[in-house]
Amino acid sequence: MTAEPAATPPMLSLHGVEIVDTFAEAFPIKAARLLITAANLKWARTAATVMCGNATSVIACDVEAAIERELSTDETPDGRPGVSVLVFGFSVDALGKAVQSRVGQCVLTCPTTACYNGIFNCPKEKRIRIGGALRYFGDGFQKAKKLEDRRYWRIPVMDGEFLCEDYFGTVTGVAGGNLILCGTNVSSTLLATEAAVEAIRTGRDVALPFPGGLVRSGSKVGSRYPKLKASTNDAYCPTLRGVTTTELPDGCQAVYEIVIDGLSYDAVKAAMRRGLHASARQPGVLRITAGNYGGKLGKHHYYLRELL
Repeated sequence: MTAEPAATPPMLSLHGVEIVDTFAEAFPIKAARLLITAANLKWARTAATVMCGNATSVIACDVEAAIERELSTDETPDGRPGVSVLVFGFSVDALGKAVQSRVGQCVLTCPTTACYNGIFNCPKEKRIRIGGALRYFGDGFQKAKKLEDRRYWRIPVMDGEFLCEDYFGTVTGVAGGNLILCGTNVSSTLLATEAAVEAIRTGRDVALPFPGGLVRSGSKVGSRYPKLKASTNDAYCPTLRGVTTTELPDGCQAVYEIVIDGLSYDAVKAAMRRGLHASARQPGVLRITAGNYGGKLGKHHYYLRELL
């Protein structure tokens, strides 16, 4: 039996591309910013990239994490090149445990690195302890260093010392801002999504946790298999157009999604606006929409009509 197409949703338009009159639904999440420095940018980026491994979705990962931006030498505490990383978790405790583990396994181990807090003026009860937890690796040879009201731990390693700040601040951020791009084929849709990612990354206070900033395996809540929390978003799978209720426009053969986490509601909204406008200018894009769960998942709603 051939499935019926979904009812045509209300449409807007931007640069000749259909924009579905809908909203992206996002939810509050705890966030931290890590400033990772090294002797050169290569090693700072290496540590940051490895630390962000397997951190795409809190559906199945301990945190969501991604590089925010590169840092010049006048933006870092030690005057060395660096990288800013944003990390997101469901609670302060869960975030602290995950960051401790990831810094210990991926930054401490990386040549010449140091790690500093990037969120300030945070109440004590909302801070997470990183350097203070990792100091025991020094096996009694570690030393504390205090500058004004900030404490650092100097942990001896085989190329000198690993310097890590004691406490890191957290804020309540936003997770799950998103855009869904429907295009004529894989190559053009991928190029359009890459253009959106590039535009989004020109701003600050946001991170794109999926590989290269985009995701091919968009998901819906639930599954016919009870043990799974999420499963493939069949309404947006071109190969399933004939056997499920589809949300795809005529001629669509590829869909990519961008998921955006940020330190504030406004940061995510601005990022979505940059991504929407950049992608709508690209050839081969038929329709842009967003994912939501009828307002039941999160309190943050980003209406695409407000981004036009």
